[in-house]
Amino acid sequence: MRSSTTAKFDIGENEYQPVNGLITRTRSFTGADKLFEIQLPDGEELGHQPGQFVQLLVPGVGEAPFSVTSSPTKPGPFELTIRAVGNVTRALHNMEPGDTVGIRGPYGSGFDPDVFEGEDILFIAGGIGLAPLRSMINYTLDERERFGELTTVYGCKEPAEQLYPDELEEWAEGDEMTYLETVDQCPQDQEWDGPTGVITSVIPEVDIDVETTNVLVCGPPVMYTFVLQELDEMGVPDENIYLSLERNMHCGRGLCGHCQINELYVCTDGPVFHYPVVRDKQEAEV
Repeated sequence: MRSSTTAKFDIGENEYQPVNGLITRTRSFTGADKLFEIQLPDGEELGHQPGQFVQLLVPGVGEAPFSVTSSPTKPGPFELTIRAVGNVTRALHNMEPGDTVGIRGPYGSGFDPDVFEGEDILFIAGGIGLAPLRSMINYTLDERERFGELTTVYGCKEPAEQLYPDELEEWAEGDEMTYLETVDQCPQDQEWDGPTGVITSVIPEVDIDVETTNVLVCGPPVMYTFVLQELDEMGVPDENIYLSLERNMHCGRGLCGHCQINELYVCTDGPVFHYPVVRDKQEAEV
């Protein structure tokens, strides 16, 4: 399924001027994570690349950057999955369909689908890190004939923290992609019949050609070190690895310095980085 022919969003001459986005649908997945579907004026589409982000403004509260979690192949409104952790996100969680927010973007560098055309892809997502990768995962599924073998590994702390449960079930039961999942632990009040253990305990189970498979990774900071070690032990070349490092972004335009990695800025040079670019950056924490 390709994107509709609806006109794509034009950021205009003043990129710092937000436009009103209408919240058309919400869905809660966990106690802290919620999906928002947002429609731009006149039915325009965002025109983003998988892995890019937008700046979202809650009037009277503030603004913050959020990766777009829907694929550009999805026509109409775009989607954000947001965890309530601060003033802006908590205020947003109290909003309902019919409310409006300010939108600027899309910004940053994403995953360029053309780079991976005809090749195998392994997605490794930890916790809320599935949100940015979901855009690219669904892109590859919607454009399935353009890509080789697809594999997704997803891990989170416990079953109740899983995102997009309906989609996870489709991925697991479908034949378009190999899907593996795990949880760190399963509390007694929750049901789980899958593997229990950190995400690196599942990675060795994937059946890939390590020399030719591209690996796309996103998750909490502590995850990167151990995932990269596991990939190195498997023999995956550094040149085949791509990381989404969206953490610590604030202004979205490289002005505040919150997301600086040595001479790089996550919001403008990333948030998606080819691993060799940041491999030796001390502040990258990967």
